Amino acid sequence: DEGSDYHKHVIVPALMKRLGDLTGKHVIDVCCGQGFLGKMLRHAGAAKVQGIDASPQLIAAARQRHLDDPRQKYLVADACQPAAWADGSHDIAICLMAVHDVPDLRGLFQNIAGSLTQDGRALLVFMHPCFRFPQHTHWGWDAEQQIQYRRVDRYGTEHTIQITTHPGRKNSQQTKFYHRPLPSYVNALSKAG
Repeated sequence: DEGSDYHKHVIVPALMKRLGDLTGKHVIDVCCGQGFLGKMLRHAGAAKVQGIDASPQLIAAARQRHLDDPRQKYLVADACQPAAWADGSHDIAICLMAVHDVPDLRGLFQNIAGSLTQDGRALLVFMHPCFRFPQHTHWGWDAEQQIQYRRVDRYGTEHTIQITTHPGRKNSQQTKFYHRPLPSYVNALSKAG
């Protein structure tokens, strides 16, 4: 219900602090996964929480998790495609650790911008792309300088990388990771308004 240890001890406390009091606010959780944020958002005062995700299995888990709360609604939707949920009715949009999982950053940000009221705000949480670039980054040790360093190859260009969901499992599913340098995010956000 609280996410992984990383979510519980690092990401969520920082997110909730940044969100502050949500009393009466309508919040949309874009790429919500199994909806673990819903309970925390409601405890912070959110009047309504809507979650969207492209995975029917994850939305089913979110709905099951929040059966007893009619103020939470979860629907299957591609966050990158034009959608009814991008209707200008949300005070806050959250996208937690998911921007690197979507193929169309511009579409995602246009929908997030479209989902917000005129005074609405979006909070996007993601790792800096230089620290999460599968198959192109690694830690190294400079014995002469006695320092650890992070090597990053090909950071400045966008890449689509095939990822094995569960390495070591027989017949594990494949997914895609979309590496984009930081300016790609800033430019797409700017274009989306």
